Amino acid sequence: MSQLCPSTLDDSAPTQTIELPQTCSSLRSLSRLLVRQLGMLNSACGDLPLSPVQAHALIELDSQELSIKQLALALNIDKSNASRAVSQLCEKGFAKSRNNPRDSRSSLCQLTPQGKRQLTRLNEQQNKMYQEILAQLSLEQIAQLEASLSQYTRAIELANAQQGYEIRSLEEQDNRHIARVIRNVSAEYGLTPDKGYSVADPTLDDLYSVYQGDKAHYWVVDYKGLVMGGVGIAPLPGHSEVCELQKMYFDPKLRGKGFAKRMALQAFEFARRQGFSLCYLETTACLHEAVKLYEKLGFEHLDAPLGNTGHDACEMPMLLKL
Repeated sequence: MSQLCPSTLDDSAPTQTIELPQTCSSLRSLSRLLVRQLGMLNSACGDLPLSPVQAHALIELDSQELSIKQLALALNIDKSNASRAVSQLCEKGFAKSRNNPRDSRSSLCQLTPQGKRQLTRLNEQQNKMYQEILAQLSLEQIAQLEASLSQYTRAIELANAQQGYEIRSLEEQDNRHIARVIRNVSAEYGLTPDKGYSVADPTLDDLYSVYQGDKAHYWVVDYKGLVMGGVGIAPLPGHSEVCELQKMYFDPKLRGKGFAKRMALQAFEFARRQGFSLCYLETTACLHEAVKLYEKLGFEHLDAPLGNTGHDACEMPMLLKL
């Protein structure tokens, strides 16, 4: 899927996105190879009478009863495949089902004693295989592998959560919509216009014009025509090598889907292409989720602000080396 491929903005055409085909192709190749080497395309798991899907179903049913819908969600497969896997496990005597007392239209599935014994054999087989794999790596490499796989699976989860949304350049007709998002989020956190926050900027209702400036850009998240958030980048006056991350605001319904990090990374790549070596921002302690994200992205706290942005109420200046 193209949505899984990182994208940046081309200097000569900032409203167009480009993919990184070499990176995507390499990751796809490694993913395919991993699936094949782990035997996930085989009809059975080693010498056990289980298909990969049935094996995964056994593992999920080990700790609790699950409905077909719950199992499908846990395995990230459709309900028909989950139902087929359960039926096959029941035929083999590894699972059984009963009517769901809370929903007469569904049933609950659980392992039988025979199924638990089969799961024990599966775990022994898989543990042996992974012990042999890990024996090829140092403890440091194992830690790196675990961290990288955790990041990879999290990225896949977020990419799936972002399906149906579009990240695009701000258009003139978006002005009142992004202004609404910024005002609503500011009010949510008590960032009132009288306190010197960005919500008080006189240009708030015409951000499109603001970000037509040289080396500046603003992106929005669009869901079926509804603008739900955005972030901008622009030069920091008086500092030729420094850009500023600006007006990153997201509707509450958008949070938790990874858009803040994704759009910040996209903004950083744009900034690098414009020749900036440092990225500056100003924030406030009450935006604790944002502060935590900035720190994870590598921003460091400064003792004093750079330049004069007019946001005197933002007591947390931060700087990132791009």
